[in-house]
Amino acid sequence: MPTLLNRMLMAQYTLHEQTGLELGDLPSNPLEGVRDWVAAAREAGQIEPVAATLATADDSGMPAARIVLVKQFADDGVAFYTNHDSNKGRDLAANPRAALCFWWDRLQRQVRLAGPVQRMPQSEADHYFQSRPRGSRIGAWASEQSRPVDSREALEARVEAVAEQFGDEDIPIPDFWGGYWLRPAVVEFWQGRNNRLHDRICYRRGEHGDWQRERLEP
Repeated sequence: MPTLLNRMLMAQYTLHEQTGLELGDLPSNPLEGVRDWVAAAREAGQIEPVAATLATADDSGMPAARIVLVKQFADDGVAFYTNHDSNKGRDLAANPRAALCFWWDRLQRQVRLAGPVQRMPQSEADHYFQSRPRGSRIGAWASEQSRPVDSREALEARVEAVAEQFGDEDIPIPDFWGGYWLRPAVVEFWQGRNNRLHDRICYRRGEHGDWQRERLEP
């Protein structure tokens, strides 16, 4: 009779019973494929289909990773937003390259993107900022992101002060908050399969902006 550990391992392997992935299943532009997979994850009931791990490194090479929400998708990149003075903002100022990794457990899929990062013009970032709930806009003003804070009460007092400051007025985008575009040079699609023989399709951007793709060993 299988032990509890063996039953757990057997159940884990059955998670990879998914449709295979071929080169022809994906569009010539991988960013279109990313949008398609995000849409499929949303339809599959993922709680946050646009959540992804963002990896950066500071000027000494020390890496850091955290979850962010990817809020925009374009034909040549994806965008996320943060405080420019946060840890990730300072990393990107010193070393403007990053990697993103989406993971959708319901579909046993992941997508990895890596490449240079460009800070978004503030006028462009403002369009998204104004679409945020009012509480989130107040929070952006109140939070000195990544800095030490004496207590939760001190943070909440600052939020109340900002809310009182603006009252019923429009809340402008802070100079210290904005967006970043990751313009990937590499995009990889990963589809889980049985026996760890996963499907991996990797795109690399050529010198003239064209994309070349190939299958990778699992």
